[in-house]
Amino acid sequence: MKINVLDKGYVILHQVMGDDLTVVNAARVSYNKKKEKMDEKDKRLIKFLAKHDHTSPFRHATLQFEVYAPLMVARQWWKYVVGSDHVMDAWNESSRRYITEYPVFYIPKHNEWRSKPENSKQGSGTPVDQGTGSFLTTELIKLIEKGERLYNTAINEFNVAPEQARLFLPAYGMYVRWYWTASLQSVAHFLNQRLAEDAQKEIREYAKAVKKLAEKKFPLSLKELLEGEKDV
Repeated sequence: MKINVLDKGYVILHQVMGDDLTVVNAARVSYNKKKEKMDEKDKRLIKFLAKHDHTSPFRHATLQFEVYAPLMVARQWWKYVVGSDHVMDAWNESSRRYITEYPVFYIPKHNEWRSKPENSKQGSGTPVDQGTGSFLTTELIKLIEKGERLYNTAINEFNVAPEQARLFLPAYGMYVRWYWTASLQSVAHFLNQRLAEDAQKEIREYAKAVKKLAEKKFPLSLKELLEGEKDV
């Protein structure tokens, strides 16, 4: 299951361990009980667990995603892996120490550049005017093309190691690919943070894709774990 994001990115859900019933059985094991089929009591149990932050049952279900996104998105996403062993995360990313595949960059269109917000140190304001947007897109393309020329020259003409030659590539817009395996609780935590209106637009688009893929497998649990969708 794949969803395309931005101009060249995507999110793929490769594997899933468990479903809503997995959460139910993880909770009911305290009473040495196991269900084979969901019923209304189980739905109420999931709602109770999420509402009262009894989160351990949600960590018995996991999802494995493949993500292709600009580095600026990847590094925001990485925050949800560092120090999160209690919610079970794994992250493996492609490295230009080992590969020299053609670099791909995120290039905003002329109507996708945003101004600084007036009353905040982060986030975005209104779109910039079309003339400014066209200038910025053109200059970004020039910068990327120059970086690519220097990168290829360093490797092909001067036999420089790729791990150093990559210094010439403009970093934040360059696409990287990684696998992210996380518990359902961890996925929900990421979505609660990055679906918020004050999240950076680019990572919010990826969060929407993750949500769409995950809710197909965990419709009840994810609904109750997401703050904006809880029926409290």
